[in-house]
Amino acid sequence: MKNILSIICFIVFTSCMGQTVSLETMAQCEPANCPAATYIKDVNNLLNKYVGTWKGSLNGKNYEFNFIKKENFGFSDNLKRDRLIGRLKITNSNGIVEYDSFNKQDNETDFFGNNFQKDLKVYLMRFSGNKINCIDYGYTYMWIKPETPNQIGINFHPDNDIVKQDCTNFKTTLPDNQIIHLTRQ
Repeated sequence: MKNILSIICFIVFTSCMGQTVSLETMAQCEPANCPAATYIKDVNNLLNKYVGTWKGSLNGKNYEFNFIKKENFGFSDNLKRDRLIGRLKITNSNGIVEYDSFNKQDNETDFFGNNFQKDLKVYLMRFSGNKINCIDYGYTYMWIKPETPNQIGINFHPDNDIVKQDCTNFKTTLPDNQIIHLTRQ
C-alpha cells in the first residue's frame, strides 16, 4: 500500500511540474488551451534557417539584420524558450548610421523572437525602436520561402496607436507595413 501511495504521489507531482514543449505545439495551440510549459524547444531546428546576417535596402536606407539562436533563454519569467535574438543596423543613403543595436547584450536586445504562426511559415519577433512612446514597438513578421532559402522578407506592424509624447513627423525605426527584402550574407 505504501509503494502504491508513493507511485501515485510521484505521478501527481511530475504531472504538475512544467514540461518541455515543442515550438510547433505552441504555435498550433490556442492561448487558453496551450500545455503548461517551462521550456519551449526548437526540436526540429525550425529557427536555424533564420540564423546569420541579412542585408537589403528600402526607401534609400540600408538594413543589416543579424539573428542568433539562443537555446533555453528567458527574460524575467519562468518560461524559457529557444528563440532568435536580433541585432539591427540602419544606415541612410549618405552612410550615416541611424540605428545600431549590434553592441547590445542578448538579454538587453530590443529585437527578440516570440513564436511561429500556426502554419509554421512565419516567425514573429518583438521589436522596440528608438521612440517607444511614439508607437515604435510591435511585431515583425519574417518568412523564408523554401524555393529561395537565401532571401527573407520582414514586415513590421506597430502594436497600437496611442502616443505619449509629441510625435510630429515621426516615422517608426522599421518602416511600418512595408516588406524589406533581404539576402543572406
